[in-house]
Amino acid sequence: MLRRSLENRDAQTRQLQDAVTNVEKHFGELCQIFAAYVRKTARLRDKADLLVNEINVYASTETPKLKQGLKTFADEFAKLQDYRQAEVERLEAKVVEPLKAYGTIVKMKRAETELQRATMDAARTTRHLEETIDSFEKQKIKDIKTIFSEFITIEMLFHGKALEVYTAAYQNIQKIDEEEDLEVFRNSLYPPDYPSRLDIVRANSKSPLQRSLSAKCVSGTGQVSTCRLRKDQQIEDDEEDEDLDVTEEEN
Repeated sequence: MLRRSLENRDAQTRQLQDAVTNVEKHFGELCQIFAAYVRKTARLRDKADLLVNEINVYASTETPKLKQGLKTFADEFAKLQDYRQAEVERLEAKVVEPLKAYGTIVKMKRAETELQRATMDAARTTRHLEETIDSFEKQKIKDIKTIFSEFITIEMLFHGKALEVYTAAYQNIQKIDEEEDLEVFRNSLYPPDYPSRLDIVRANSKSPLQRSLSAKCVSGTGQVSTCRLRKDQQIEDDEEDEDLDVTEEEN
């Protein structure tokens, strides 16, 4: 009877040790990978901050509508990095730290197992080992559910906010008035008293006859008036000649 109890105790001890070792190995790997994931996310946040700064610097050199659109985009993108910072902090607290804590839990369980194995009362040790194995497995499953649920919730919250911010940023970029900014740019190429490109195109599109007539009309108001006076004088002279001819015939 005692021998069977000892065999049962040894079998349960090995089972608990195997379970503890398995958790120690895989939880340790998960902890390292999740920690790396968090560090990558933090570095992405840092790069995004640099991008926001560069967009603002560039926007200050651009035309009004483009400047406004870029600055609004930068503001939205900066807001997203605030959410990303919250994501980093929550992942660290809710995922990485609980996994890291399993290092201490494993050590405690292993020490507890060794202590129970050293007990002379094999029957009582067997009962304690059964309770220890059951408690360890139950807590492990509960913790896995909690940790992974927290990870999913944190990621969903961030990506939900990201979708809102990206939507607003996209809409603001689409509102940039291309034609208005293009006109501002074109106007900036010429001084106020310099003919616009449109005026030059119109002038070049006239026929030689139109340009000749335009040149005569533009040459001076005095000359136009003189032409008209000469034409009127010619008409008057012709009328006087006709009157003289009629008078001579009557005589």
